Amino acid sequence: MTEPELAGFLDEQRTVVVATAGHDGWPHLMPLWYTVRDGELWAWTYARSQKVKNLERDDRVTLQVEDGTTYDQLRGVMVKANARLHRDIDVVTAFGLELFARYGDGGQPAPEVEAMVRAQAPKRVALQFVAAQPPVSWDHRKLGGTY
Repeated sequence: MTEPELAGFLDEQRTVVVATAGHDGWPHLMPLWYTVRDGELWAWTYARSQKVKNLERDDRVTLQVEDGTTYDQLRGVMVKANARLHRDIDVVTAFGLELFARYGDGGQPAPEVEAMVRAQAPKRVALQFVAAQPPVSWDHRKLGGTY
Protein backbone atom coordinates (compact mmCIF):
# COMPACT_ATOMS: atom_id res chain seq x y z
CA MET A 1 0.00 0.00 0.00
CA THR A 2 1.04 3.57 -0.52
CA GLU A 3 1.46 5.74 2.59
CA PRO A 4 -1.96 7.41 2.08
CA GLU A 5 -3.60 4.00 1.50
CA LEU A 6 -1.96 2.64 4.64
CA ALA A 7 -3.12 5.63 6.71
CA GLY A 8 -6.66 5.21 5.38
CA PHE A 9 -6.60 1.48 6.06
CA LEU A 10 -5.48 1.96 9.68
CA ASP A 11 -8.17 4.60 10.14
CA GLU A 12 -10.84 2.16 8.88
CA GLN A 13 -9.84 -0.85 10.96
CA ARG A 14 -10.60 -1.39 14.63
CA THR A 15 -8.30 -4.10 16.00
CA VAL A 16 -4.56 -4.65 16.08
CA VAL A 17 -3.14 -8.05 17.00
CA VAL A 18 -0.10 -7.58 19.22
CA ALA A 19 2.50 -10.36 19.37
CA THR A 20 4.90 -10.33 22.32
CA ALA A 21 7.49 -12.91 23.35
CA GLY A 22 6.20 -15.06 26.20
CA HIS A 23 8.44 -16.17 29.08
CA ASP A 24 8.55 -19.65 27.55
CA GLY A 25 9.63 -18.36 24.13
CA TRP A 26 6.24 -18.85 22.50
CA PRO A 27 4.55 -15.88 20.80
CA HIS A 28 1.74 -14.34 22.86
CA LEU A 29 -0.94 -12.84 20.56
CA MET A 30 -3.65 -10.51 21.81
CA PRO A 31 -6.12 -8.22 20.00
CA LEU A 32 -6.39 -4.60 21.15
CA TRP A 33 -8.23 -1.46 20.11
CA TYR A 34 -5.84 1.22 18.90
CA THR A 35 -5.40 4.77 17.70
CA VAL A 36 -2.80 6.25 15.40
CA ARG A 37 -0.81 9.20 16.77
CA ASP A 38 1.71 10.84 14.45
CA GLY A 39 1.94 7.65 12.40
CA GLU A 40 2.44 5.36 15.45
CA LEU A 41 -0.06 2.88 16.76
CA TRP A 42 -1.03 3.25 20.44
CA ALA A 43 -3.19 0.99 22.61
CA TRP A 44 -3.89 0.48 26.30
CA THR A 45 -4.15 -2.58 28.48
CA TYR A 46 -4.13 -3.63 32.10
CA ALA A 47 -0.77 -2.99 33.76
CA ARG A 48 -0.78 -6.49 35.25
CA SER A 49 -1.57 -8.26 31.96
CA GLN A 50 0.64 -10.95 30.50
CA LYS A 51 1.49 -8.79 27.51
CA VAL A 52 2.85 -6.06 29.82
CA LYS A 53 4.91 -8.61 31.74
CA ASN A 54 6.27 -9.82 28.41
CA LEU A 55 7.07 -6.25 27.31
CA GLU A 56 8.88 -5.52 30.56
CA ARG A 57 11.26 -8.38 29.65
CA ASP A 58 11.48 -7.69 25.92
CA ASP A 59 9.97 -4.58 24.33
CA ARG A 60 9.90 -6.04 20.80
CA VAL A 61 6.47 -6.60 19.28
CA THR A 62 5.01 -7.52 15.95
CA LEU A 63 1.71 -5.84 15.13
CA GLN A 64 -0.80 -6.95 12.53
CA VAL A 65 -3.93 -5.23 11.29
CA GLU A 66 -5.79 -7.13 8.60
CA ASP A 67 -9.06 -7.24 6.71
CA GLY A 68 -10.81 -9.42 4.15
CA THR A 69 -12.69 -12.69 4.14
CA THR A 70 -11.74 -14.05 0.73
CA TYR A 71 -8.24 -14.36 -0.72
CA ASP A 72 -8.82 -11.73 -3.39
CA GLN A 73 -9.90 -9.22 -0.71
CA LEU A 74 -7.10 -9.76 1.85
CA ARG A 75 -5.20 -6.68 2.90
CA GLY A 76 -3.21 -5.72 5.91
CA VAL A 77 -0.08 -4.39 7.50
CA MET A 78 2.60 -5.88 9.73
CA VAL A 79 4.83 -3.66 11.84
CA LYS A 80 7.89 -4.70 13.82
CA ALA A 81 8.15 -2.23 16.68
CA ASN A 82 9.43 -1.50 20.15
CA ALA A 83 6.80 -0.85 22.79
CA ARG A 84 7.05 2.05 25.20
CA LEU A 85 5.01 1.63 28.36
CA HIS A 86 3.44 4.84 29.65
CA ARG A 87 2.32 4.59 33.28
CA ASP A 88 1.73 8.27 34.11
CA ILE A 89 -1.96 8.52 35.06
CA ASP A 90 -2.47 11.75 33.10
CA VAL A 91 -0.97 10.22 29.95
CA VAL A 92 -2.98 7.01 30.35
CA THR A 93 -6.21 8.93 31.04
CA ALA A 94 -5.73 11.21 28.03
CA PHE A 95 -5.04 8.22 25.83
CA GLY A 96 -8.06 6.32 27.18
CA LEU A 97 -10.30 9.27 26.39
CA GLU A 98 -8.83 9.46 22.88
CA LEU A 99 -9.38 5.73 22.40
CA PHE A 100 -13.01 5.85 23.50
CA ALA A 101 -13.62 8.92 21.34
CA ARG A 102 -12.42 6.90 18.34
CA TYR A 103 -14.52 3.86 19.18
CA GLY A 104 -17.55 5.95 20.10
CA ASP A 105 -19.02 8.53 17.77
CA GLY A 106 -15.73 10.38 17.29
CA GLY A 107 -16.67 13.18 19.65
CA GLN A 108 -16.04 13.79 23.32
CA PRO A 109 -16.89 10.62 25.29
CA ALA A 110 -20.12 10.73 27.31
CA PRO A 111 -19.69 11.64 31.00
CA GLU A 112 -20.18 8.03 32.12
CA VAL A 113 -17.51 6.84 29.66
CA GLU A 114 -15.14 9.57 30.83
CA ALA A 115 -15.74 8.51 34.44
CA MET A 116 -15.04 4.87 33.50
CA VAL A 117 -11.78 5.84 31.76
CA ARG A 118 -10.65 7.89 34.75
CA ALA A 119 -11.45 4.98 37.08
CA GLN A 120 -9.61 2.50 34.83
CA ALA A 121 -6.50 4.63 34.18
CA PRO A 122 -4.66 3.78 37.44
CA LYS A 123 -4.91 0.08 36.54
CA ARG A 124 -3.73 0.49 32.95
CA VAL A 125 -0.76 1.45 30.82
CA ALA A 126 -0.71 3.20 27.46
CA LEU A 127 1.32 1.34 24.86
CA GLN A 128 3.20 3.32 22.22
CA PHE A 129 4.51 1.21 19.36
CA VAL A 130 7.60 2.75 17.75
CA ALA A 131 8.36 1.14 14.39
CA ALA A 132 11.77 -0.51 14.25
CA GLN A 133 11.46 -1.19 10.51
CA PRO A 134 9.23 0.12 7.73
CA PRO A 135 5.80 -1.54 7.71
CA VAL A 136 5.06 -4.43 5.38
CA SER A 137 1.64 -4.17 3.76
CA TRP A 138 -0.41 -6.13 1.27
CA ASP A 139 -3.61 -5.57 -0.69
CA HIS A 140 -4.80 -8.54 -2.72
CA ARG A 141 -7.50 -6.38 -4.29
CA LYS A 142 -4.68 -4.98 -6.46
CA LEU A 143 -3.80 -8.43 -7.87
CA GLY A 144 -6.50 -8.18 -10.53
CA GLY A 145 -7.57 -11.79 -10.18
CA THR A 146 -4.07 -13.18 -10.79
CA TYR A 147 -3.46 -15.25 -7.68
